[in-house]
Amino acid sequence: MDSLPLHLTRWSDRLAFDVALCLEGSGETLDEIKDRHKIDANELLVFNRDKVFLKRVETYREEVREKGLTFRLKARAQAEELLTTSYMLIHDPSVSPAVKADLIKSTVKWAGLEPKNTDNDGAGGAGGVKIMINLGSSPLDMQVVDATARVIEASDNGYAEDHDDD
Repeated sequence: MDSLPLHLTRWSDRLAFDVALCLEGSGETLDEIKDRHKIDANELLVFNRDKVFLKRVETYREEVREKGLTFRLKARAQAEELLTTSYMLIHDPSVSPAVKADLIKSTVKWAGLEPKNTDNDGAGGAGGVKIMINLGSSPLDMQVVDATARVIEASDNGYAEDHDDD
């Protein structure tokens, strides 16, 4: 069984994938799966009562039935395993900082957590909102109005006071 730090459960996605393949008749035998994941029959029975594990196995089974064992499905299963390897390398003191930085950047990219690069016409990434309203019949009639944000706070006398957000 996997005992690396990225797993929040006692079972891994790879185990669920391998069980799904076994149940669909296109993977390893159950004994081979138990040996590879270092689990015994009792642990497998415990996982079999875990609703999340069962749902994951069923999801993989449906993908195998509907799409066949595609290259993409195999690659996704390998990627799950490689995330653990990446984690171990990032935390290994003997690995160079450049390699660690590349692994961290890649992980952020794969997770879809990179900031979106949008052209804000010179906004410089300062945030804010840009609203364009076209009330004319031609794109040439469009006007852009730049405005600064204002913070409105309640004062000691109970009236709202307007302050520039600088």
